[in-house]
Amino acid sequence: MGKLWQKGYTLDALMEDFTVGNDYVLDRNLVAADCLASIAHARTLHKANILSDDELYSLEVALAEVLDLDKKGEFGITLSDEDCHTAIEAYLTRRIGDAGKKIHTGRSRNDQIQTALRLWMREFIVHMVAETNQLADDLLTFAQNHEFVPMPGRTHMQLAMPSSVGMWAASFAEELSDEANQLLQLFPLFDQSPLGSAASYGTPLPLDRSFAADQMGFAKVQNNVLYANNSRGKFEAILLDGCDYITLTLSKLAQDLILFSLPEIGYFSLPKELCTGSSIMPQKRNPDGLELTRSRSAVVSSCSQRVKSIVRSLPSGYNRDFQDTKEPLFSGTKTALLVVRVMRLMVQRLQVNETALRAGCASELYATDEVLRRLANGGSFRDVYKEVGMDLESVASYDADETIRNRTSEGTTGNLGLEKQRAQVRILQQSCDSKLGNLLGSYAKLSKEAASLVTW
Repeated sequence: MGKLWQKGYTLDALMEDFTVGNDYVLDRNLVAADCLASIAHARTLHKANILSDDELYSLEVALAEVLDLDKKGEFGITLSDEDCHTAIEAYLTRRIGDAGKKIHTGRSRNDQIQTALRLWMREFIVHMVAETNQLADDLLTFAQNHEFVPMPGRTHMQLAMPSSVGMWAASFAEELSDEANQLLQLFPLFDQSPLGSAASYGTPLPLDRSFAADQMGFAKVQNNVLYANNSRGKFEAILLDGCDYITLTLSKLAQDLILFSLPEIGYFSLPKELCTGSSIMPQKRNPDGLELTRSRSAVVSSCSQRVKSIVRSLPSGYNRDFQDTKEPLFSGTKTALLVVRVMRLMVQRLQVNETALRAGCASELYATDEVLRRLANGGSFRDVYKEVGMDLESVASYDADETIRNRTSEGTTGNLGLEKQRAQVRILQQSCDSKLGNLLGSYAKLSKEAASLVTW
């Protein structure tokens, strides 16, 4: 089978390489999503009396075969196919003849790829949120296990005030929980179907777009067909931005772990099985995973910016530039999810060196506490502040454990509110479980061969 657009001439080989690029490789991510969308489209064509009962049955059987082949890693897409859409249609035509040639009626590759991407991104959000939420839960467990272990608090990298391992870990847990929740708030934006928008302007066929959306489990139709097309790239960037905030947080966590596991500091020890070695220095255990977490955070940011740069100055309607948003989408989202998984391993296996942490709590850490203690005897804060600052050696000896337990304002070392944070984690997990269950249920109604679309 030739290209879907072919009309009696052969494309120059260099131009073919240039226009196809690695699209046929990237589209391996979308085979299952495209099959499910094609089943929904076939049912919509049948509802409009464009496909007969037998043709619909044949198409659904053949598309289920593609789903099965894809699960086994046996469905191929070649450079000459250009994309998964051509490869799937070619398979259908070989298997069932003329019915396969009818599947594209009323559909453009523009809304076809939009729909496949929308299905994939909608599910990815749930997986990314769930994994991030589980990392937050891991950090809360770590915080609870080391809730009252003293730890020097720092500003400007210098000793500042008393803190605790519990506060340090719980801060990242709460931050990630907020960011995961923020990402999940995007779900309704992605839960609308672009199918039926065709090449930006719809078709004169009586296609029931709401019926098609319902078949795929979308909450609604993305109404305006031109907006449906114009949202390509924009939605990808929005998703990548959500991932970017999460990896920004993990970059800071990674940097803390690198610093605090330095032999000269030694607050934490990284598990050796998560560290690499040197090709010349036999003693080395390198925190490469943490270092790459920092750099991969930049990769996610760059992917978002790359997508925005591509779509920034495009006119309305479909433009081939959109094709180049696909690679940064998959690169950025997969990188973000992998970073979350790596950091889960780090947190779960991180060792706390309590002796080093206590030794790090030098007397100057309690200078502010000393100011506040002396104020109980009268005087102004500014005068006492200066008095203590001019004679730090006079700072009284403080008990680290008592100091951190005596801080009882909400969110401080003696009142971290870990159970409140765990409750938020549980609620978010329940929401993810419910949404993923609904998505998988909608896939199953399209084909018994359907499974999760986001797999790697």
